[in-house]
Amino acid sequence: MQPPSNELEAFLEYITVTKALAKKSIEAYKNDLFWLEKEAGKPLIELQSENIFALLSRYDNKRTLNRKLSSVNAFFDFCYKSRFVSEKQRLHSAKIPKNLPKFLSYEQFKQGLSLVKRDDWLGMRDYALLLFLYASGARISEALELKREDIDGEWLRIRHAKGQKERVVPLARSAVEAIDGYLDARPKQSEYVWLNYKGGKLSRISAFGITKKYLGVSPHVLRHSYATALVSGGADLRVVQELLGHASLLTTQIYTHIQKQELKDTLEACHPMAKERWY
Repeated sequence: MQPPSNELEAFLEYITVTKALAKKSIEAYKNDLFWLEKEAGKPLIELQSENIFALLSRYDNKRTLNRKLSSVNAFFDFCYKSRFVSEKQRLHSAKIPKNLPKFLSYEQFKQGLSLVKRDDWLGMRDYALLLFLYASGARISEALELKREDIDGEWLRIRHAKGQKERVVPLARSAVEAIDGYLDARPKQSEYVWLNYKGGKLSRISAFGITKKYLGVSPHVLRHSYATALVSGGADLRVVQELLGHASLLTTQIYTHIQKQELKDTLEACHPMAKERWY
């Protein structure tokens, strides 16, 4: 196997030492860029845009393609700033259609919740966790870091939010009561709310298993379900943005598309002219 080019080695050192990126991010850059050089048979810095697109044309998934293009653009940007090249090269990403997020209706959620058997503390935990996720809209990473002190009455303080932005959101009384019942029943005490059967902090994989078992979806779908219920119920979009902890309103606006689709479905189902053809 040919060794990586000097420029690529310098880039990897830059993102490792200077930028101090996470290990997984560094590995992703390394895999993308090393593969391109290997397939091309020459240094990446010498490749033209058409050469790179030809190599990446085998990827049908646009998200995968765009991730690799992002790696290439980061490398080219580094080369330009380091004066390895005199002109800055940039590859345009593929356009990805906006897919509406998957969500559960309230009836679907209640149906799944009814399957939980609360005859031991683990069943009570599963029941409380499902209620919590649907009632709070919390990311699963935020939920797993939840401590007992973060729940004050019917208010929830999310301290470990994405981007380290703390927020306070109201929590439905039914969720609070379910959590209190679970905390009283569990045999081991801990500063963390969600525990596994051994008494350690619940893992992301275990949380996924719980939501998948009863609802057939990932924990993140409950976050989408929370937001969809609010927007469909007429909540102000900026309030939903604050509750979800979105940095930009643009991220929250995707839920308005769901609301429009629901209105269209209702019209087609209920209005007499929706099913008739006049021409």
